[in-house]
Amino acid sequence: MKIGLYFGSFNPIHTGHLIIANHIANESLLDEIWFVLSPQNPLKNSLTLLNEQHRFSLLKIALEGSNKLKASNIEFKLPKPSFTADTLIYLTEKYPKNTFTIIIGSDSYQNINKWKNYKYITNNFNILIFQRPSFIVNEILPNNIQIVDAPLLEISSTLIRKLIKEKKSIKYLVPDNVMEEIIEENYYGNLLENPSK
Repeated sequence: MKIGLYFGSFNPIHTGHLIIANHIANESLLDEIWFVLSPQNPLKNSLTLLNEQHRFSLLKIALEGSNKLKASNIEFKLPKPSFTADTLIYLTEKYPKNTFTIIIGSDSYQNINKWKNYKYITNNFNILIFQRPSFIVNEILPNNIQIVDAPLLEISSTLIRKLIKEKKSIKYLVPDNVMEEIIEENYYGNLLENPSK
């Protein structure tokens, strides 16, 4: 199978993530896209992270009913922090019949030389880059790396956490079932009543 790997903290998963993945699933030759939840990204502040099991629960809820988009907690079994190169080595050994393509934003791609063993990644895997408005990739890319013309939405997990902290609605920024669990479980310190009721 041809598998796309969409790595992220998903803190929390939001509509922007889902639209990008669904667009790539529709427009590419990939059989499935796995949302690989990173318990701890070495380049991000872990203090703002919701517990990984709670983030994974929200991810599974967001992907309910999808045939091509799947939630993966494969990095939960690996040492922390999560390094993409280590995960790719593990996945290629565990699933030798699958081919893996990495899906990343242009902001992550511009920092890829800071990643552990980044040349192993860029030399051995196809990479699909979706552009973020402030991080446009203009360079000539090798054949295994290409830009995907995916819809751009100015939504971020940081914004969603900020709105929750300010006791403002996050409706339409995340799927309704994700919003309901965030409110019900008081994730991110949300004290709002459920606006859908």
